[in-house]
Amino acid sequence: MAGSRAQGPHRSCSDREDGLPRGSAGRYPAVVRGGPQPPAPRPAEHGLDELTALSRVLFDTPDEGEILRLAMEHIGAAGPYSAEAGYLKADGDLIPSPRNGRVHALAVDRRVRELAGQDGPVTVPGRPWGRALGLRGLERLHGYLVVTSRSQPTEAERSLLAMIVRHTAAALSVAFAHRRHREDALELHRLREERTGLQQQLISVVAELGYQRAVHTLMADLAASGGGEEAVTRALYGLTGLPALVEDRFGRLRSWTGPSRPDPYPEPDPVRQDEMLNAVAREVGPVRMKDRLITLVRPHGEILGVLALVDARGEADEHTVFALEHAATSLALELAHLRSLAEVELRLHGELVDDLLAGTDEASAYARSEAVGHDLHRSHYIVVVQWSNRTVDDSFARTVGRAASAVGMHSLLTRRSDHVVLVVSDRPHARALYETLARETGTRSGTIGVSSSCDSLGDISHHYQEARRALEVRRHSRERYGTTFFEQLGLYRILGPGNNFREIETFVHEWLGQLIAYDSRHHTSMVETLSRYFDCGGNYDEAAESLAIHRSTLRYRLQRIRDISGNDLANVEDRLNLQVATRVWRILLGGPD
Repeated sequence: MAGSRAQGPHRSCSDREDGLPRGSAGRYPAVVRGGPQPPAPRPAEHGLDELTALSRVLFDTPDEGEILRLAMEHIGAAGPYSAEAGYLKADGDLIPSPRNGRVHALAVDRRVRELAGQDGPVTVPGRPWGRALGLRGLERLHGYLVVTSRSQPTEAERSLLAMIVRHTAAALSVAFAHRRHREDALELHRLREERTGLQQQLISVVAELGYQRAVHTLMADLAASGGGEEAVTRALYGLTGLPALVEDRFGRLRSWTGPSRPDPYPEPDPVRQDEMLNAVAREVGPVRMKDRLITLVRPHGEILGVLALVDARGEADEHTVFALEHAATSLALELAHLRSLAEVELRLHGELVDDLLAGTDEASAYARSEAVGHDLHRSHYIVVVQWSNRTVDDSFARTVGRAASAVGMHSLLTRRSDHVVLVVSDRPHARALYETLARETGTRSGTIGVSSSCDSLGDISHHYQEARRALEVRRHSRERYGTTFFEQLGLYRILGPGNNFREIETFVHEWLGQLIAYDSRHHTSMVETLSRYFDCGGNYDEAAESLAIHRSTLRYRLQRIRDISGNDLANVEDRLNLQVATRVWRILLGGPD
Protein backbone atom coordinates (compact mmCIF):
# COMPACT_ATOMS: atom_id res chain seq x y z
CA MET A 1 0.00 0.00 0.00
CA ALA A 2 1.32 3.39 -0.94
CA GLY A 3 2.37 5.57 1.94
CA SER A 4 2.89 2.63 4.34
CA ARG A 5 5.75 0.31 5.22
CA ALA A 6 5.66 -3.47 5.49
CA GLN A 7 5.15 -4.73 8.97
CA GLY A 8 7.81 -6.92 10.57
CA PRO A 9 10.34 -7.18 13.41
CA HIS A 10 11.74 -3.87 14.46
CA ARG A 11 13.61 -2.15 17.36
CA SER A 12 12.78 1.35 18.52
CA CYS A 13 15.33 3.80 19.93
CA SER A 14 14.54 2.69 23.46
CA ASP A 15 15.09 -0.97 22.47
CA ARG A 16 18.69 -0.39 21.43
CA GLU A 17 21.36 -1.43 23.93
CA ASP A 18 23.09 1.92 23.53
CA GLY A 19 19.83 3.89 23.33
CA LEU A 20 20.59 5.07 19.78
CA PRO A 21 18.32 4.85 16.64
CA ARG A 22 19.88 3.47 13.52
CA GLY A 23 21.09 5.95 10.88
CA SER A 24 19.97 6.79 7.33
CA ALA A 25 22.05 4.01 5.89
CA GLY A 26 18.89 1.90 6.19
CA ARG A 27 20.03 -0.27 9.15
CA TYR A 28 17.15 -1.28 11.41
CA PRO A 29 14.67 1.46 10.27
CA ALA A 30 12.28 2.52 12.97
CA VAL A 31 8.68 1.32 12.26
CA VAL A 32 5.49 1.25 14.25
CA ARG A 33 3.17 -1.75 14.12
CA GLY A 34 -0.50 -1.07 13.12
CA GLY A 35 -2.28 2.23 12.60
CA PRO A 36 -1.44 4.93 10.19
CA GLN A 37 2.25 5.65 9.73
CA PRO A 38 3.55 9.20 10.06
CA PRO A 39 5.37 10.61 7.12
CA ALA A 40 8.93 9.31 6.96
CA PRO A 41 11.40 11.97 8.05
CA ARG A 42 13.81 13.32 5.56
CA PRO A 43 17.31 11.78 5.83
CA ALA A 44 18.95 14.88 7.26
CA GLU A 45 16.27 15.23 9.92
CA HIS A 46 16.54 11.54 10.78
CA GLY A 47 20.35 11.88 11.09
CA LEU A 48 19.97 14.84 13.42
CA ASP A 49 17.65 12.83 15.67
CA GLU A 50 20.12 9.97 15.83
CA LEU A 51 23.06 12.31 16.46
CA THR A 52 21.13 14.00 19.27
CA ALA A 53 20.55 10.63 20.90
CA LEU A 54 24.21 9.70 20.32
CA SER A 55 25.32 12.95 21.93
CA ARG A 56 23.35 12.18 25.08
CA VAL A 57 24.80 8.69 25.32
CA LEU A 58 28.34 9.93 24.67
CA PHE A 59 28.15 12.43 27.51
CA ASP A 60 26.66 9.81 29.84
CA THR A 61 29.50 7.36 29.14
CA PRO A 62 32.44 7.61 31.62
CA ASP A 63 34.87 5.40 29.73
CA GLU A 64 36.96 6.98 26.94
CA GLY A 65 37.29 3.70 25.01
CA GLU A 66 33.53 3.20 25.06
CA ILE A 67 32.97 6.78 23.83
CA LEU A 68 35.30 6.17 20.89
CA ARG A 69 33.55 2.86 20.12
CA LEU A 70 30.10 4.50 20.08
CA ALA A 71 31.33 7.30 17.84
CA MET A 72 32.86 4.85 15.37
CA GLU A 73 29.75 2.65 15.40
CA HIS A 74 27.34 5.54 14.65
CA ILE A 75 29.48 7.58 12.29
CA GLY A 76 27.15 6.42 9.45
CA ALA A 77 24.34 8.55 10.92
CA ALA A 78 26.06 11.63 9.49
CA GLY A 79 26.21 10.40 5.88
CA PRO A 80 27.76 7.75 3.63
CA TYR A 81 30.64 7.34 6.08
CA SER A 82 32.61 4.46 7.49
CA ALA A 83 34.92 4.62 10.53
CA GLU A 84 38.19 3.10 9.37
CA ALA A 85 40.06 3.62 12.62
CA GLY A 86 40.00 5.34 15.98
CA TYR A 87 42.80 6.36 18.35
CA LEU A 88 43.03 7.55 21.91
CA LYS A 89 46.00 9.46 23.18
CA ALA A 90 47.55 8.12 26.39
CA ASP A 91 50.94 8.93 27.91
CA GLY A 92 51.93 10.86 24.76
CA ASP A 93 51.18 8.00 22.39
CA LEU A 94 48.25 7.15 20.10
CA ILE A 95 46.62 3.89 21.08
CA PRO A 96 44.59 2.18 18.28
CA SER A 97 41.02 1.14 18.98
CA PRO A 98 40.30 -2.63 18.96
CA ARG A 99 37.65 -1.88 16.27
CA ASN A 100 40.24 -0.67 13.77
CA GLY A 101 40.22 -2.49 10.45
CA ARG A 102 43.21 -4.66 9.64
CA VAL A 103 43.38 -4.37 5.87
CA HIS A 104 44.77 -0.86 5.73
CA ALA A 105 45.84 -0.66 9.37
CA LEU A 106 49.57 -0.03 8.84
CA ALA A 107 49.14 2.62 6.18
CA VAL A 108 46.41 4.41 8.10
CA ASP A 109 48.34 4.20 11.33
CA ARG A 110 51.48 5.64 9.71
CA ARG A 111 49.50 8.50 8.11
CA VAL A 112 47.77 9.44 11.37
CA ARG A 113 51.07 9.64 13.19
CA GLU A 114 52.57 11.76 10.40
CA LEU A 115 49.81 14.35 10.91
CA ALA A 116 51.19 15.02 14.41
CA GLY A 117 47.92 16.27 15.84
CA GLN A 118 46.61 18.05 12.73
CA ASP A 119 43.65 17.05 10.58
CA GLY A 120 44.50 15.73 7.17
CA PRO A 121 43.48 13.53 4.24
CA VAL A 122 43.84 9.76 4.42
CA THR A 123 44.00 7.58 1.35
CA VAL A 124 42.19 4.24 1.50
CA PRO A 125 41.80 2.23 -1.72
CA GLY A 126 38.18 2.04 -2.95
CA ARG A 127 37.21 5.13 -0.97
CA PRO A 128 37.18 8.41 -2.88
CA TRP A 129 37.21 10.47 0.28
CA GLY A 130 39.03 9.97 3.59
CA ARG A 131 40.04 12.21 6.52
CA ALA A 132 41.83 11.87 9.85
CA LEU A 133 39.95 14.16 12.25
CA GLY A 134 41.47 15.17 15.57
CA LEU A 135 39.38 14.77 18.70
CA ARG A 136 40.47 17.93 20.52
CA GLY A 137 39.60 19.24 23.93
CA LEU A 138 40.35 22.70 25.29
CA GLU A 139 43.79 21.70 26.55
CA ARG A 140 44.84 18.63 24.65
CA LEU A 141 44.32 16.22 21.77
CA HIS A 142 42.30 13.22 22.94
CA GLY A 143 42.71 11.11 19.80
CA TYR A 144 41.64 10.67 16.16
CA LEU A 145 38.74 9.43 14.11
CA VAL A 146 39.68 8.19 10.62
CA VAL A 147 36.57 8.44 8.40
CA THR A 148 36.13 7.44 4.77
CA SER A 149 33.16 7.92 2.43
CA ARG A 150 31.75 6.00 -0.51
CA SER A 151 31.19 9.31 -2.26
CA GLN A 152 32.07 12.93 -1.88
CA PRO A 153 30.05 14.11 1.17
CA THR A 154 27.72 17.07 0.79
CA GLU A 155 28.09 20.24 2.80
CA ALA A 156 25.30 19.09 5.14
CA GLU A 157 26.95 15.71 5.62
CA ARG A 158 30.26 17.40 6.35
CA SER A 159 28.54 19.53 9.00
CA LEU A 160 26.99 16.47 10.62
CA LEU A 161 30.38 14.70 10.62
CA ALA A 162 32.02 17.74 12.20
CA MET A 163 29.25 17.74 14.85
CA ILE A 164 29.93 14.08 15.72
CA VAL A 165 33.65 14.81 15.98
CA ARG A 166 33.03 17.84 18.24
CA HIS A 167 30.58 15.95 20.46
CA THR A 168 32.92 12.99 20.67
CA ALA A 169 35.84 15.25 21.59
CA ALA A 170 33.70 17.06 24.16
CA ALA A 171 32.53 13.74 25.65
CA LEU A 172 36.16 12.59 25.81
CA SER A 173 37.06 15.84 27.58
CA VAL A 174 34.31 15.23 30.13
CA ALA A 175 35.32 11.58 30.59
CA PHE A 176 38.96 12.59 30.85
CA ALA A 177 38.10 15.24 33.44
CA HIS A 178 36.02 12.74 35.38
CA ARG A 179 38.79 10.19 35.22
CA ARG A 180 41.35 12.74 36.29
CA HIS A 181 39.04 13.78 39.09
CA ARG A 182 38.66 10.16 40.20
CA GLU A 183 42.39 9.63 39.96
CA ASP A 184 43.02 12.82 41.87
CA ALA A 185 40.49 11.75 44.49
CA LEU A 186 42.11 8.32 44.74
CA GLU A 187 45.55 9.89 44.87
CA LEU A 188 44.36 12.31 47.53
CA HIS A 189 42.90 9.41 49.49
CA ARG A 190 46.11 7.46 49.07
CA LEU A 191 48.18 10.46 50.13
CA ARG A 192 45.97 10.99 53.17
CA GLU A 193 46.29 7.36 54.15
CA GLU A 194 50.03 7.53 53.53
CA ARG A 195 50.22 10.68 55.61
CA THR A 196 48.26 9.01 58.41
CA GLY A 197 50.53 5.99 58.21
CA LEU A 198 53.63 8.18 58.25
CA GLN A 199 52.25 10.12 61.19
CA GLN A 200 51.67 6.88 63.08
CA GLN A 201 55.14 5.69 62.15
CA LEU A 202 56.57 9.01 63.26
CA ILE A 203 54.73 8.80 66.56
CA SER A 204 55.94 5.21 66.98
CA VAL A 205 59.51 6.12 66.01
CA VAL A 206 59.52 9.12 68.34
CA ALA A 207 58.18 6.96 71.17
CA GLU A 208 60.67 4.20 70.40
CA LEU A 209 63.54 6.67 70.13
CA GLY A 210 62.44 8.19 73.41
CA TYR A 211 62.39 4.75 75.01
CA GLN A 212 65.74 3.84 73.50
CA ARG A 213 67.21 7.18 74.58
CA ALA A 214 65.93 6.56 78.09
CA VAL A 215 67.47 3.07 78.09
CA HIS A 216 70.78 4.41 76.73
CA THR A 217 70.87 7.20 79.28
CA LEU A 218 69.97 4.94 82.17
CA MET A 219 72.53 2.29 81.25
CA ALA A 220 75.23 4.94 80.64
CA ASP A 221 74.51 6.39 84.07
CA LEU A 222 74.76 2.92 85.57
CA ALA A 223 78.09 2.30 83.87
CA ALA A 224 79.39 5.66 85.06
CA SER A 225 78.20 5.10 88.61
CA GLY A 226 79.73 1.62 88.92
CA GLY A 227 76.58 0.34 90.61
CA GLY A 228 77.31 -3.23 89.55
CA GLU A 229 74.87 -6.10 89.25
CA GLU A 230 72.32 -4.79 91.77
CA ALA A 231 71.98 -1.48 89.91
CA VAL A 232 71.54 -3.24 86.55
CA THR A 233 68.79 -5.60 87.74
CA ARG A 234 67.07 -2.74 89.55
CA ALA A 235 67.07 -0.60 86.39
CA LEU A 236 65.97 -3.51 84.17
CA TYR A 237 63.06 -4.30 86.48
CA GLY A 238 62.03 -0.64 86.39
CA LEU A 239 62.11 -0.54 82.58
CA THR A 240 60.30 -3.81 81.89
CA GLY A 241 58.24 -4.55 84.97
CA LEU A 242 59.62 -8.12 84.91
CA PRO A 243 61.80 -9.65 87.64
CA ALA A 244 65.45 -9.30 86.61
CA LEU A 245 68.34 -11.45 87.81
CA VAL A 246 72.06 -12.03 87.36
CA GLU A 247 73.70 -15.43 87.78
CA ASP A 248 77.38 -16.22 87.56
CA ARG A 249 78.48 -18.59 84.83
CA PHE A 250 78.03 -21.53 87.22
CA GLY A 251 74.35 -20.73 87.80
CA ARG A 252 74.60 -19.21 91.27
CA LEU A 253 72.43 -16.16 91.93
CA ARG A 254 74.29 -12.84 92.26
CA SER A 255 71.41 -10.36 92.12
CA TRP A 256 67.59 -10.42 91.91
CA THR A 257 65.20 -7.47 91.68
CA GLY A 258 61.45 -7.99 91.59
CA PRO A 259 58.87 -10.32 93.13
CA SER A 260 58.73 -14.13 93.30
CA ARG A 261 62.38 -14.73 94.12
CA PRO A 262 62.85 -18.45 94.94
CA ASP A 263 63.89 -19.03 98.53
CA PRO A 264 66.13 -20.90 98.77
CA TYR A 265 67.49 -20.35 95.28
CA PRO A 266 67.91 -23.74 93.56
CA GLU A 267 71.38 -25.24 93.46
CA PRO A 268 72.71 -25.33 89.89
CA ASP A 269 73.29 -28.55 87.99
CA PRO A 270 76.73 -28.17 86.32
CA VAL A 271 75.81 -30.35 83.33
CA ARG A 272 72.52 -28.55 82.64
CA GLN A 273 74.19 -25.18 83.20
CA ASP A 274 76.83 -25.92 80.56
CA GLU A 275 74.14 -27.12 78.14
CA MET A 276 72.15 -23.93 78.70
CA LEU A 277 75.20 -21.68 78.19
CA ASN A 278 76.11 -23.48 74.97
CA ALA A 279 72.54 -23.25 73.65
CA VAL A 280 72.29 -19.51 74.35
CA ALA A 281 75.79 -18.86 72.96
CA ARG A 282 74.79 -20.37 69.60
CA GLU A 283 71.96 -17.83 69.13
CA VAL A 284 72.01 -14.12 68.34
CA GLY A 285 70.29 -12.06 71.01
CA PRO A 286 68.23 -13.17 74.01
CA VAL A 287 66.87 -16.72 74.08
CA ARG A 288 63.65 -17.89 75.75
CA MET A 289 64.04 -20.93 77.98
CA LYS A 290 60.90 -21.95 79.82
CA ASP A 291 59.75 -18.85 81.72
CA ARG A 292 62.97 -16.89 81.28
CA LEU A 293 64.39 -14.60 78.61
CA ILE A 294 68.15 -15.12 78.84
CA THR A 295 71.20 -13.36 77.45
CA LEU A 296 74.87 -13.93 78.18
CA VAL A 297 77.23 -11.40 79.71
CA ARG A 298 80.45 -11.84 77.74
CA PRO A 299 82.44 -8.69 76.97
CA HIS A 300 85.30 -10.34 75.06
CA GLY A 301 83.92 -13.79 74.28
CA GLU A 302 84.46 -15.10 77.83
CA ILE A 303 81.17 -15.77 79.61
CA LEU A 304 81.14 -13.83 82.87
CA GLY A 305 77.53 -14.52 83.78
CA VAL A 306 73.87 -14.62 82.75
CA LEU A 307 71.35 -11.78 82.72
CA ALA A 308 67.71 -12.86 82.57
CA LEU A 309 64.11 -11.68 82.86
CA VAL A 310 61.40 -13.87 84.37
CA ASP A 311 58.54 -13.74 81.84
CA ALA A 312 56.11 -16.49 82.80
CA ARG A 313 53.24 -14.99 80.74
CA GLY A 314 55.27 -14.32 77.59
CA GLU A 315 54.70 -10.55 77.79
CA ALA A 316 58.12 -9.51 76.50
CA ASP A 317 58.04 -7.37 73.34
CA GLU A 318 60.74 -5.74 71.21
CA HIS A 319 61.18 -2.98 73.80
CA THR A 320 61.78 -5.58 76.50
CA VAL A 321 64.37 -7.33 74.32
CA PHE A 322 66.02 -3.97 73.57
CA ALA A 323 66.29 -3.13 77.27
CA LEU A 324 67.64 -6.60 78.10
CA GLU A 325 70.29 -6.43 75.38
CA HIS A 326 71.47 -2.98 76.45
CA ALA A 327 71.46 -3.97 80.10
CA ALA A 328 73.64 -6.97 79.20
CA THR A 329 76.00 -4.69 77.29
CA SER A 330 76.19 -2.28 80.22
CA LEU A 331 76.75 -5.13 82.67
CA ALA A 332 79.40 -6.66 80.40
CA LEU A 333 81.30 -3.37 80.31
CA GLU A 334 80.96 -3.02 84.07
CA LEU A 335 82.16 -6.56 84.75
CA ALA A 336 84.98 -6.25 82.22
CA HIS A 337 86.09 -3.04 83.91
CA LEU A 338 85.91 -4.67 87.31
CA ARG A 339 87.78 -7.67 85.92
CA SER A 340 90.51 -5.39 84.59
CA LEU A 341 90.80 -3.57 87.91
CA ALA A 342 90.79 -6.87 89.76
CA GLU A 343 93.59 -8.22 87.58
CA VAL A 344 95.72 -5.13 88.20
CA GLU A 345 94.91 -5.26 91.91
CA LEU A 346 95.63 -8.99 92.01
CA ARG A 347 98.98 -8.47 90.34
CA LEU A 348 99.97 -5.64 92.71
CA HIS A 349 98.75 -7.57 95.74
CA GLY A 350 100.46 -10.72 94.55
CA GLU A 351 103.81 -9.04 94.08
CA LEU A 352 103.59 -7.45 97.53
CA VAL A 353 102.54 -10.65 99.30
CA ASP A 354 105.21 -12.65 97.45
CA ASP A 355 107.82 -10.21 98.72
CA LEU A 356 106.39 -10.32 102.25
CA LEU A 357 106.55 -14.11 102.28
CA ALA A 358 110.10 -14.05 100.97
CA GLY A 359 111.16 -11.15 103.25
CA THR A 360 111.35 -7.53 102.10
CA ASP A 361 112.31 -4.07 103.24
CA GLU A 362 109.68 -2.83 105.72
CA ALA A 363 109.65 0.79 104.52
CA SER A 364 109.04 -0.33 100.95
CA ALA A 365 106.36 -2.80 102.07
CA TYR A 366 104.51 -0.10 104.05
CA ALA A 367 104.61 2.33 101.11
CA ARG A 368 103.41 -0.27 98.62
CA SER A 369 100.60 -1.43 100.91
CA GLU A 370 99.37 2.14 101.33
CA ALA A 371 99.37 2.51 97.52
CA VAL A 372 96.90 -0.39 97.25
CA GLY A 373 94.82 0.81 100.21
CA HIS A 374 95.98 -1.66 102.86
CA ASP A 375 97.42 -0.89 106.30
CA LEU A 376 100.28 -3.23 107.22
CA HIS A 377 100.97 -1.48 110.57
CA ARG A 378 98.29 -3.57 112.30
CA SER A 379 98.47 -7.18 113.46
CA HIS A 380 97.79 -9.65 110.66
CA TYR A 381 96.81 -13.25 110.08
CA ILE A 382 97.91 -15.44 107.21
CA VAL A 383 95.11 -17.47 105.59
CA VAL A 384 95.71 -20.35 103.17
CA VAL A 385 92.81 -21.56 100.99
CA GLN A 386 92.67 -24.78 98.97
CA TRP A 387 89.68 -26.19 97.05
CA SER A 388 89.92 -29.72 95.71
CA ASN A 389 87.81 -29.16 92.58
CA ARG A 390 89.24 -25.81 91.50
CA THR A 391 92.44 -25.07 89.63
CA VAL A 392 94.33 -22.33 91.41
CA ASP A 393 94.38 -19.68 88.67
CA ASP A 394 93.59 -15.98 88.58
CA SER A 395 89.87 -16.74 88.33
CA PHE A 396 89.89 -18.75 91.54
CA ALA A 397 92.09 -16.13 93.22
CA ARG A 398 89.52 -13.45 92.31
CA THR A 399 86.76 -15.67 93.67
CA VAL A 400 88.60 -15.97 96.99
CA GLY A 401 89.17 -12.20 97.01
CA ARG A 402 85.47 -11.49 96.43
CA ALA A 403 84.46 -13.91 99.15
CA ALA A 404 86.90 -12.33 101.59
CA SER A 405 85.55 -8.86 100.82
CA ALA A 406 81.97 -10.15 101.18
CA VAL A 407 82.63 -11.25 104.78
CA GLY A 408 84.45 -8.02 105.67
CA MET A 409 88.05 -9.25 105.47
CA HIS A 410 90.57 -6.57 104.43
CA SER A 411 93.26 -8.52 102.68
CA LEU A 412 96.24 -8.73 100.37
CA LEU A 413 96.22 -11.80 98.15
CA THR A 414 98.48 -13.98 96.04
CA ARG A 415 98.36 -17.54 94.73
CA ARG A 416 100.64 -20.52 94.76
CA SER A 417 100.49 -23.68 92.64
CA ASP A 418 97.81 -25.37 94.76
CA HIS A 419 96.48 -22.73 97.16
CA VAL A 420 95.69 -19.05 97.63
CA VAL A 421 97.38 -16.95 100.32
CA LEU A 422 95.73 -13.99 102.05
CA VAL A 423 97.29 -11.51 104.46
CA VAL A 424 94.31 -10.22 106.50
CA SER A 425 94.20 -7.43 109.07
CA ASP A 426 91.71 -9.00 111.50
CA ARG A 427 91.18 -12.46 112.93
CA PRO A 428 88.94 -14.31 110.45
CA HIS A 429 85.57 -15.66 111.50
CA ALA A 430 85.65 -19.41 112.15
CA ARG A 431 83.20 -20.30 109.32
CA ALA A 432 82.24 -17.17 107.32
CA LEU A 433 84.92 -17.37 104.62
CA TYR A 434 84.47 -21.13 104.17
CA GLU A 435 80.67 -20.89 103.84
CA THR A 436 80.89 -18.01 101.36
CA LEU A 437 83.43 -19.85 99.21
CA ALA A 438 81.29 -23.00 99.33
CA ARG A 439 78.41 -20.97 97.83
CA GLU A 440 80.67 -19.28 95.28
CA THR A 441 82.27 -22.51 94.06
CA GLY A 442 79.22 -24.71 94.39
CA THR A 443 81.03 -27.32 96.50
CA ARG A 444 82.11 -27.72 100.11
CA SER A 445 85.28 -29.65 99.28
CA GLY A 446 87.61 -26.90 100.50
CA THR A 447 90.08 -26.46 103.36
CA ILE A 448 91.28 -23.25 105.02
CA GLY A 449 94.24 -22.85 107.38
CA VAL A 450 94.73 -19.76 109.55
CA SER A 451 97.96 -18.74 111.33
CA SER A 452 98.30 -17.18 114.76
CA SER A 453 98.46 -13.39 115.06
CA CYS A 454 101.48 -11.78 113.38
CA ASP A 455 102.74 -8.46 114.78
CA SER A 456 105.86 -8.01 112.64
CA LEU A 457 106.39 -8.00 108.89
CA GLY A 458 109.50 -10.07 109.39
CA ASP A 459 107.41 -12.89 110.90
CA ILE A 460 104.97 -13.19 108.00
CA SER A 461 106.95 -16.01 106.39
CA HIS A 462 106.90 -18.00 109.66
CA HIS A 463 103.17 -17.45 110.12
CA TYR A 464 102.62 -18.55 106.54
CA GLN A 465 104.10 -21.92 107.54
CA GLU A 466 101.71 -21.99 110.50
CA ALA A 467 98.74 -21.49 108.20
CA ARG A 468 99.97 -24.24 105.90
CA ARG A 469 100.42 -26.56 108.88
CA ALA A 470 96.84 -25.85 110.01
CA LEU A 471 95.59 -26.62 106.49
CA GLU A 472 97.56 -29.88 106.24
CA VAL A 473 96.37 -31.10 109.63
CA ARG A 474 92.77 -30.38 108.66
CA ARG A 475 93.16 -32.14 105.30
CA HIS A 476 94.42 -35.31 107.04
CA SER A 477 91.79 -35.31 109.79
CA ARG A 478 88.49 -37.16 109.71
CA GLU A 479 86.62 -33.94 108.84
CA ARG A 480 88.98 -32.76 106.17
CA TYR A 481 86.87 -29.82 104.88
CA GLY A 482 86.42 -26.57 106.80
CA THR A 483 88.57 -24.03 108.64
CA THR A 484 91.35 -24.78 111.15
CA PHE A 485 93.31 -22.23 113.20
CA PHE A 486 96.94 -22.92 114.10
CA GLU A 487 96.13 -22.10 117.70
CA GLN A 488 93.74 -25.07 117.77
CA LEU A 489 96.33 -27.65 116.72
CA GLY A 490 97.59 -28.41 120.23
CA LEU A 491 100.25 -31.11 119.96
CA TYR A 492 100.39 -30.75 116.17
CA ARG A 493 101.95 -27.31 116.57
CA ILE A 494 105.31 -28.90 117.34
CA LEU A 495 105.17 -31.02 114.20
CA GLY A 496 105.78 -28.19 111.81
CA PRO A 497 108.55 -28.21 109.21
CA GLY A 498 110.68 -25.92 111.39
CA ASN A 499 111.35 -28.71 113.86
CA ASN A 500 113.97 -31.48 113.61
CA PHE A 501 112.36 -33.88 111.17
CA ARG A 502 114.95 -36.65 111.81
CA GLU A 503 114.04 -36.82 115.50
CA ILE A 504 110.35 -36.98 114.65
CA GLU A 505 111.01 -39.79 112.21
CA THR A 506 113.02 -41.67 114.87
CA PHE A 507 110.19 -41.23 117.37
CA VAL A 508 107.68 -42.72 114.91
CA HIS A 509 109.98 -45.65 114.08
CA GLU A 510 110.50 -46.36 117.78
CA TRP A 511 106.81 -46.72 118.47
CA LEU A 512 105.43 -47.98 115.15
CA GLY A 513 108.45 -49.49 113.39
CA GLN A 514 107.53 -53.14 114.07
CA LEU A 515 103.93 -52.57 112.95
CA ILE A 516 105.04 -50.76 109.78
CA ALA A 517 107.43 -53.61 108.94
CA TYR A 518 104.73 -56.22 109.63
CA ASP A 519 102.26 -54.39 107.32
CA SER A 520 104.91 -54.24 104.62
CA ARG A 521 105.72 -57.97 104.79
CA HIS A 522 102.16 -59.27 105.14
CA HIS A 523 100.23 -56.53 103.23
CA THR A 524 98.10 -55.80 106.27
CA SER A 525 96.90 -52.49 107.77
CA MET A 526 97.79 -52.69 111.47
CA VAL A 527 99.03 -49.07 111.69
CA GLU A 528 95.93 -47.77 109.93
CA THR A 529 93.71 -49.82 112.26
CA LEU A 530 95.47 -48.37 115.31
CA SER A 531 95.18 -44.83 113.93
CA ARG A 532 91.45 -45.17 113.29
CA TYR A 533 90.94 -46.69 116.73
CA PHE A 534 92.55 -43.62 118.33
CA ASP A 535 90.61 -41.24 116.03
CA CYS A 536 87.39 -42.79 117.32
CA GLY A 537 88.42 -42.27 120.95
CA GLY A 538 88.83 -45.99 121.60
CA ASN A 539 85.21 -46.73 120.73
CA TYR A 540 85.06 -50.24 119.25
CA ASP A 541 81.82 -49.80 117.34
CA GLU A 542 82.81 -46.49 115.67
CA ALA A 543 86.28 -47.74 114.82
CA ALA A 544 84.94 -50.98 113.31
CA GLU A 545 82.40 -49.04 111.25
CA SER A 546 85.10 -46.58 110.09
CA LEU A 547 87.30 -49.51 108.95
CA ALA A 548 84.30 -51.39 107.49
CA ILE A 549 85.13 -54.51 109.51
CA HIS A 550 83.32 -56.54 112.17
CA ARG A 551 83.76 -55.66 115.83
CA SER A 552 85.38 -59.04 116.55
CA THR A 553 87.85 -58.48 113.72
CA LEU A 554 88.85 -55.16 115.30
CA ARG A 555 89.42 -56.90 118.68
CA TYR A 556 91.59 -59.51 116.96
CA ARG A 557 93.67 -56.84 115.21
CA LEU A 558 94.22 -54.85 118.42
CA GLN A 559 95.41 -57.99 120.15
CA ARG A 560 97.82 -58.66 117.26
CA ILE A 561 99.06 -55.05 117.56
CA ARG A 562 99.86 -55.65 121.26
CA ASP A 563 101.69 -58.87 120.39
CA ILE A 564 103.70 -57.42 117.48
CA SER A 565 104.67 -54.05 119.05
CA GLY A 566 104.99 -55.18 122.66
CA ASN A 567 103.08 -52.09 123.77
CA ASP A 568 100.11 -52.16 126.10
CA LEU A 569 97.14 -50.05 124.98
CA ALA A 570 95.84 -50.01 128.53
CA ASN A 571 99.00 -48.20 129.67
CA VAL A 572 98.50 -44.40 129.66
CA GLU A 573 102.08 -43.64 128.58
CA ASP A 574 102.12 -46.24 125.81
CA ARG A 575 98.68 -45.16 124.61
CA LEU A 576 99.70 -41.46 124.39
CA ASN A 577 102.93 -42.17 122.52
CA LEU A 578 101.23 -44.57 120.13
CA GLN A 579 98.46 -42.05 119.38
CA VAL A 580 100.98 -39.24 118.71
CA ALA A 581 103.08 -41.59 116.56
CA THR A 582 100.10 -42.56 114.40
CA ARG A 583 99.15 -38.91 113.87
CA VAL A 584 102.72 -37.98 112.91
CA TRP A 585 102.90 -41.05 110.65
CA ARG A 586 99.77 -39.91 108.86
CA ILE A 587 100.59 -36.19 108.57
CA LEU A 588 104.34 -36.02 108.10
CA LEU A 589 105.43 -39.42 106.87
CA GLY A 590 102.81 -39.96 104.19
CA GLY A 591 100.56 -42.47 105.88
CA PRO A 592 97.15 -43.21 104.30
CA ASP A 593 94.44 -40.54 104.66
